[in-house]
Amino acid sequence: MNGAGPPTSLLNRAVNRLTRAWASRAVRSRLAAPVATITFDDFPRSAWTRAGPLLEEAGIRASYFVSGCFCERAVDGVEYFCREDLLAVHEAGHEIGCHTFGHQRVSKQSREALGASLDRNAAFVRDVLGDVIMTSFAFPHGDASIPAKRLVSSRFAACRGVWAGVNAGLIDLSQLKAFGLEAHVLARYPLKKVVAEAKATNGWLIFFTHDVADVPSPWGCTPDQLKELIALLTDAGIEILPMKNAIGRVAFT
Repeated sequence: MNGAGPPTSLLNRAVNRLTRAWASRAVRSRLAAPVATITFDDFPRSAWTRAGPLLEEAGIRASYFVSGCFCERAVDGVEYFCREDLLAVHEAGHEIGCHTFGHQRVSKQSREALGASLDRNAAFVRDVLGDVIMTSFAFPHGDASIPAKRLVSSRFAACRGVWAGVNAGLIDLSQLKAFGLEAHVLARYPLKKVVAEAKATNGWLIFFTHDVADVPSPWGCTPDQLKELIALLTDAGIEILPMKNAIGRVAFT
């Protein structure tokens, strides 16, 4: 032993497991039937211009997690939302959720810095949409920590992570499980399989993606993949709701 401790990757995995196991807000699900939620992180423009018509055609409302720092920017070839897009999404009835203002890893921020980022994002959204209070949160990069979970769960009704799984039974509202729509995730967790699990457990399925394009970024999906997901959920009789509506079914119905 050289006293250096475990490799960073092993230590990080251990910390991540501990963080996921620590439930700041655990509730016993009251769902009598499965529900699903479709979410978009960072809000690339295509999540509205390409995905919006597909959602409207199916009569579905989704949750858009906004980081104010991305407004009217293009990063790594991805064009992000403008103020007009944010207003249009809200007026169409979709949920606007918080993704912090600066989109930094919460585990690397102090409580004060994270709180300031949440406050700045809330002020940004109010400046565009008026008296809108965001009640759902998604961890940037899927990164979480116990102190961050404690803080964000005190300010939001539900907080979504990226750890794959169906939310059923005892549900951690401070780090909800979700499935990404990236190809490598779908290969490991086929949609038909996770939908069957949700139906068997009366679970809450949450899906997340970023851009929606014919040739998406590594974190996005194609319009056909999104249509396939909507069709699969609809054919299975699973209602699709924004997070703020689904949480009402889970915790209060």
